[in-house]
Amino acid sequence: MQTLSLSNKHIATTWFEAFNGHDLEKLLSLYDNKAQHYSPKLKARLPETKGLIKGKEALRSWWQDAFDRFPTLQYEVIRLTADEEQVFMEYIRHVEGEEDLPVGEVLQIENGLIVFSRVYHG
Repeated sequence: MQTLSLSNKHIATTWFEAFNGHDLEKLLSLYDNKAQHYSPKLKARLPETKGLIKGKEALRSWWQDAFDRFPTLQYEVIRLTADEEQVFMEYIRHVEGEEDLPVGEVLQIENGLIVFSRVYHG
């Protein structure tokens, strides 16, 4: 595994802690106010978004809905790889009663905050 910069490693590990703790405020604190997020699940669940949401309030709504619908949602970290501007995360999505889902996600980071994230499902 490539060595992560301390700040990017901290952002990535905090991201997983927040998601697995369903701590929405901690998760949102990692994002810029104008951050954008793309996910195939967004595209399927909210087709009008075409998979892309913009801003913290949209992120708040999306993730609160996920935490409400999937109270057992947990992510198992497989690999973190980073450079100065991005973190690539590989993880397994676990939800009780559903098949495990391999996921890749890229976090683009500027000035210590996530400005864009993109999810890839296996």
